[in-house]
Amino acid sequence: MESDAARWPRVALGSLFARWVTSERRQCLTRSWRRIWRRAARRLTAVHYFHQADDPYSQLAASQLDEFCARYPLRLETYAVPPPDRAAAPQAEALQRWSQRDAARWAQHFGLALPEPLLHPDQLALARRASPRALEDGAALRRRLGHYLGGMFYCEGEWYWGLDRLHYLESRLATEMKHKAAPAPLFLPPALQLAPTTPAVETPVLDFFCSLRSPYTWLATPRVRTLAKHYGASLRLRFVLPMVMRGLPVPLVKRLYILKDAKREALRLGLPFGDVADPIGLPTERGLALLHHAVQEGYGEEFLESFLRGVFAEGIDAGSRRGLERIAIRAGLSRANIHDALADHSWRAVADAHREELLASGLWGVPSFRVAGLPALWGQDRLWMIEQDLRALSAS
Repeated sequence: MESDAARWPRVALGSLFARWVTSERRQCLTRSWRRIWRRAARRLTAVHYFHQADDPYSQLAASQLDEFCARYPLRLETYAVPPPDRAAAPQAEALQRWSQRDAARWAQHFGLALPEPLLHPDQLALARRASPRALEDGAALRRRLGHYLGGMFYCEGEWYWGLDRLHYLESRLATEMKHKAAPAPLFLPPALQLAPTTPAVETPVLDFFCSLRSPYTWLATPRVRTLAKHYGASLRLRFVLPMVMRGLPVPLVKRLYILKDAKREALRLGLPFGDVADPIGLPTERGLALLHHAVQEGYGEEFLESFLRGVFAEGIDAGSRRGLERIAIRAGLSRANIHDALADHSWRAVADAHREELLASGLWGVPSFRVAGLPALWGQDRLWMIEQDLRALSAS
């Protein structure tokens, strides 16, 4: 094992960089400078929208562009873009299937119409002028500005994914409307209800596919534990290796976006985030060994939350002896437990089995969830759908 002294400089530099990327102070200063330059040039706020014709999330976003523009003083510029490349979306076919299913359920909740089946690109208004050259130009601009997906809004250095994150952009634009009453956002993330329910006849099983290197898994963990407890579900932790440790690429531009997006989601949810000590490699492997042991002993949830809080909010180096012990002991493990767990490598076969289970569900990323054999759902921002599934079981 790499010595703590040898690890410290690398971990410290990584943590410093993560704090800079997620810094609210840096964001405020950057916004202020861009606003000053824009006003000096007497220009409206420019919003760039990147539309992928065969992407359901893009179709939903495009359906709201007129309403969005009518609400705020802005200049909207639209671009047609191709699907993300394999490095950014290594499971393209599965992503397409998931996107269609997810967007349809999202649209149903908010009362929007989603084309079904998907329209051919030349039937979409934003795609009619999408010649190969236009697609290349749109992709080049998207890449230069720092992203890879369709359905994205870009405004003065920041990205907003589809209608799910549009409320953040609306909040930002509303601050510009000093002499007008700012409208309410078009769509707000549904809050968890935790409504009274009748206990189900049988205890529902809530599968939680999780990773120790996923910021979004950290954002999901406290809430999925709350959901399981409130609805009397048995929470099963299905831990998997991080994507990059499973041979799937995670480009830098994707990692940076995830860090920034996780920060604003953490602020909305009231969770700490940003003091990051990346557990890639051996720290994750050792963490999974302990998690496997903790699950068997009945305190897997406590260890998972302790580990994720430590590496994403407290800057604890899980690769150091002291750091790993601190994470484990506060979750209920003893030093003897730690020693025994680290000597047991059976977690690898378990993680592989969980990965196969995840792939069989039609998904590949984390956090993902599945209630009592119902279709699996992906994303910490889909826990409200998980709650709907749990409530439906209670009502049946």
